[in-house]
Amino acid sequence: MPRVDVFDLDNRKVGEIELADAVFAAPVNEALLYESVRHYLACLRRGTAKTKTRGEVSGSGRKLWRQKGTGRARMGSIRSPLWRHGGTVHGPVPRDYSYRLPRKMQLGALRSALSAKLRDGEMKVVKEFTLPDHRTKTVRAVLERLEARRTVLLVDSEENRNLMLGSRNLPGVTLVASREVHPYHLLGHERVLISEAAARKLSEALAP
Repeated sequence: MPRVDVFDLDNRKVGEIELADAVFAAPVNEALLYESVRHYLACLRRGTAKTKTRGEVSGSGRKLWRQKGTGRARMGSIRSPLWRHGGTVHGPVPRDYSYRLPRKMQLGALRSALSAKLRDGEMKVVKEFTLPDHRTKTVRAVLERLEARRTVLLVDSEENRNLMLGSRNLPGVTLVASREVHPYHLLGHERVLISEAAARKLSEALAP
């Protein structure tokens, strides 16, 4: 089992934690990571793109001129797709882009993402996110002490009101609960700060 140092909010080592090999030292499967991120983004799509067909655009349905005898091409409606301001043929219609990804693939992708972050030294385990207040300035100071100055993902095991209120206005900082963490979140942030309790929960829940 990998042994990982545990730090307090002043970036001082206060202990160690043993994590499951199957979760934090698993082989990194890039194909699973790709499929997981693609699935997450597809589920976020609203799918509201819509164009009007010839039956939906405004305009008269009257035949413009008689069928024969004018020398012009036959034309039945001003709303024809061949004309400017006419309808659109085979245009997008509202649809649902989401699809189901097998649970084993989702769990495998999450193990790969956690292992990659720990392997690359981009994950730090924090004893607990105990803050004296909910000021943004306080959270920013904590992140600077923990050497997390760019995009940061904060993972906690339970609701932390001070951390939630203090971090929500910081650009590049995202707070998620351990039960909601996704490979998309892990790969989209340079640094991951995870509480010791959240690391234990993930280590137990994701172990096969």
